[in-house]
Order: sequence, then structure tokens, then C-alpha cells
Amino acid sequence: MARLGRTNLEVYRLGLGGIPLIKLSHDQAGAVIEAALAGSINFADTAEGYGDSEEKLSRFLGHHRESRIIATKSPERGAPGMARAIDQSLRRLATDYIDLYQVHSLKTAEQLDRVLAPGGALEALKQAQQDGKVRFIGVTGHRPSILAAAVKTGHFDTVMTAINIVDRESEQELLPLARRMDIGIIAMKPVCGGTLDDPRLGISFCLDSVADAVLVGMKSTAEVESNLETARNFRPLTEAERDELLENASQLGGTFCRRCEYCQPCPEGINIPKILWMANYHRRYASRDPWIEDEYRALGVTAADCQECGECEEKCPYDLPIREMLQEAGNELTPPATLMVKRKLKFMAKKMMRSKKDPG
Repeated sequence: MARLGRTNLEVYRLGLGGIPLIKLSHDQAGAVIEAALAGSINFADTAEGYGDSEEKLSRFLGHHRESRIIATKSPERGAPGMARAIDQSLRRLATDYIDLYQVHSLKTAEQLDRVLAPGGALEALKQAQQDGKVRFIGVTGHRPSILAAAVKTGHFDTVMTAINIVDRESEQELLPLARRMDIGIIAMKPVCGGTLDDPRLGISFCLDSVADAVLVGMKSTAEVESNLETARNFRPLTEAERDELLENASQLGGTFCRRCEYCQPCPEGINIPKILWMANYHRRYASRDPWIEDEYRALGVTAADCQECGECEEKCPYDLPIREMLQEAGNELTPPATLMVKRKLKFMAKKMMRSKKDPG
């Protein structure tokens, strides 16, 4: 267990992230939640914008409300919108109070000014705190410099930021500042949106950081058990493991999709995170696993359907050049016909050789 900064809340260091619950049925989500609870996870995070995640996580609170800690968040910047969001979250979570309510995805100094100004979101959060609806107030985002400015105001009890082998900017100012001010530190994106080859290494990297809690999205009981095993048996990474993680990070580069899905839905129905992941996978493993090209064609709606409206780029917290990345992904996943034929012939030849060696 760890103390979540000045909130004095005691949290299990591995927390349950709410985004993957969106795509699960209520029964599937319930199974994930029950497995997490059985493994001593007592902290879960969601958001008003995560589909029906809040409703599903009401099961996390169950009949043991006092021992379970729930966090949610809203991107509202003004007081009226934030007040409505808080009341909506209370209804969805079926609870009388929320342990931690956060200003979601703070991106610019202008947004921070709006939150702090008279009539801003902080005003509604402070009122909700006085009314007993909210216990603590936090801030989240993907821009460490903006989060550092928010932390310096002294208004926020926690800060949530990406902590992983790729996103290292927060280590420079934000994390030391939060530690000095006794602000609770919540890590997100420990496995770079699922792009690391070995999630265990990414989670261990995070557990070895100054983070009080490490949020991991889990979409099956198997993932819950695997991640719990990593947390229970945590030890600092060996030099060889760190080298492996750094090698993995170097393959990802700085411009890659973390699969947070904030860019969704696309007006054309393009599954942007999936296509960008498929392209990244193809770049690294096409020589031994070319069949992802078939999966790409089977999607129906592909990168070729992009109308370049730019909505996705406006919503992306990392300011990725998504339109350009989609075009590159389409090119990557649609190799020349001659190369496709050669790969398939090579695959069939290997298959025939294996059949001859093992006729049974």
C-alpha cells in the first residue's frame, strides 16, 4: 500500500484504469472488477467521457464503500459544466461522494487560467468539496509543464501524468515538484498504450518511480492476474531488462499512438488507434508475421477513407499528426502485390517443409 500524497488515502500501488471497460459487456467488466478486488486493488479511475465506465465501476464500490477509492474526471473548464459533471458522476457511480475528482486533460495555460478564474471549474469543485460530494481535487494531462504550473497553485491534491520509458519529460520538473509539495502522484500509460512488447517491464518501470499509484487498463481477468503478479513480486529492473525496455522504446520513437482513444469516434468510422497500432506492429514484425495485412484489409474502413477533416488531431492529447500517420500506416499495411505474393509463397513453402518433417 502507498500513501497518495497529502490526501492520506492508502492505495494499492496497482490501480484499475477505466478505459478498457468501455468495450466490455457488464458481465465481462464485472469479472475484471471482481478479480481486481480479490487481488487487493482498492483504487480505480474513470472519467465522465469513458462511455459507460462509471456505471460499470459502481460495482467496484459495492457494499464496501469506505475501503474503496474511486477517482473520476471531467474536461469541463467552467463552473456550471463542472457542477453538472460531478452530479452526473455521482448518479452513474451510485455513490454519495467521490474520493477524487479531477480536472481532465489540461493542455494549455489558457485552459488552466479558465479553470482557476472566477466562474471556473475549480470554483465548482471547491463547492462540491464543501458539500461533501468530493473529498479531494486533482488534475490530469499530458503536458508536464502545464501540470507543473497547476501544481504550483496549491489547489490540487493529486496529479496524474504519463510515466513510462518513452514519456520522460515529467521527470525534469513535475515529479520532483509534486513530491516536494506532497501532491499525490498517479501514473498513467505505464505500457505506452499497450505498445510495449513486455507489459511487465513497463509496469515494473513505473512501480520503481516516485508514483504513488500506477493505473493500468485491464480488459480480462488474465490481464488482472498477470499485472497483480508483477505488482506482488515487484523488484527493480535488472540492467538487461532495462536495456530491453530501452530497445523497445527506441523502436517506438517519439511519435506513436498511445491508444488512449481520445481521437475517437472518427466521422468516417476509421478505427484510428487500431490502424496505427497495426502499422507499428507491421514495421517491426512483417518479416515473420505478414498476415496482419489481411486483417487490415478486413477492417472494411481503412486509412484510405480518411477525409482529412482534422477532428482527431484537435482531440489528440499528444498533438500527433494523425492524418499524416494514417497515410503512412495505409502505405505500410498495403505493400506491393508482388511482395505479398512472395511472402505467401515463402510461408506456404515453410508450411510444407514442416509437414514433411512431422507427417503425423
